[in-house]
Amino acid sequence: MGDKAETHHHSERKKVRDENERHDLMNRLKRIEGQVRGLQRMLDEDAYCPDILTQASAVNSALNSFCRVLLANHIRTCVSEDLRSGRDETVDELMETLQKLMK
Repeated sequence: MGDKAETHHHSERKKVRDENERHDLMNRLKRIEGQVRGLQRMLDEDAYCPDILTQASAVNSALNSFCRVLLANHIRTCVSEDLRSGRDETVDELMETLQKLMK
């Protein structure tokens, strides 16, 4: 175990996504999953380090893209709705989330 235990906060809140959003996000994750399996295969096949690193960079870009889409959807829906309802604490939650994403 490391010096500090990492805690993962999972909200009790849920988000009902429309089917198009769910489908798009799920397809993105499945492509990323395939890319990660490709990385594993490259390692098993003793691929050249720069080739693996290039593929890992592509996986990282795809995951960042997934996060940008999810964040944009979150701001357009959850954050907007909460602010209209007077739940200003959502801004603090959003700022906390952004800080975690920008580590």
